[in-house]
Parts: sequence; structure tokens; C-alpha cells
Amino acid sequence: MKREGRESAAGMAATRVPDAEPGLEPICVRIATAVKLTGIGRSTLYELIGAGDLETVKVGRSTFVRYDSLKRLFERR
Repeated sequence: MKREGRESAAGMAATRVPDAEPGLEPICVRIATAVKLTGIGRSTLYELIGAGDLETVKVGRSTFVRYDSLKRLFERR
């Protein structure tokens, strides 16, 4: 489900997060889910992480993006 352009944080909140309970907002999402939610390419997402624009959490070998960090990114732009 590729999206054109950028969505607002409100639009992201309305997007269904895979495996999320209805009515609950996730704490973190995997990189692949962040790509689907935002429409931002994987490489650009990693650039934003490297620049400090997105907060991540490492659990083992998995990288998770803090959901509130994704929302703040779109509020700033």
C-alpha cells in the first residue's frame, strides 16, 4: 500500500498498524511498518534515523522506530 506525498500525523493515526489492537496506539513499529505507514523510502528512513530526526530502539538484532517520533516528524514538516 504505497502512499503518494506525505501524510499528517492525524492521517497516520487513522492508518491501521499491522497486529495492533483496535483503539490502541503502538509504542514502536518495525522499519518495514514505518515505511508502509509513512510512504517514506527505507533508505530515507535510515537517513532520518542517522540524522537524529527519528528515535529508535534496538531489541536484539531488530530495530524499532518509536511511533510518537514518527508522528512528531510529520508535525514539524
